Amino acid sequence: MTISTQSTTVSNGVNTEALIGARGAFEQTPEAAQFTFHSTCDWIEGTFNRNTINSYFGLGQNHERKRTFTIEADHPEVFAADDRAPTPPEIVLSALASCLTGGVASVAQHRGIQLRSVRAVVEGDIDVQGILGMDPDIRNGFSAIRVRFEIDADASADDINALVAQSQKRSAVFDILTNPTNVAVSVA
Repeated sequence: MTISTQSTTVSNGVNTEALIGARGAFEQTPEAAQFTFHSTCDWIEGTFNRNTINSYFGLGQNHERKRTFTIEADHPEVFAADDRAPTPPEIVLSALASCLTGGVASVAQHRGIQLRSVRAVVEGDIDVQGILGMDPDIRNGFSAIRVRFEIDADASADDINALVAQSQKRSAVFDILTNPTNVAVSVA
């Protein structure tokens, strides 16, 4: 009797071998795992501003990216603004969606699950009375955030739920939003 096993190559565009190698290297030199990311925001006019992102510190040294990225922010016309870009809270929602979605792809690659499509739909609730200073008991930020995934993959529903759970467990942005983070603001 001959038993044959079928090996399927999964390609979700994530180099898990390099990530596993980095994890091993960081176990040997944990100080190299300390990263500092930078963003510089310049006011343009009104509530419109532009963030530039390029350099970061990691692996014990400063790094410059191949190109500089920009993220613009503004407010909608209902707030007497020009609506030239998403609001900062919408950018936070997109950061959460991006972090979780990238995590799903990474975990799927590591677990040998081929993805066909992944979509994260994120909603956040804000009562703007807090931002406008109308009621000191209403917080300025989101009171609730909901993330709903639509995933088409060669996997069972349980396996897909496990992908999302592991992505959530390892997401930097999910952690930032759900745990207190020390934030220092100063004027130079």
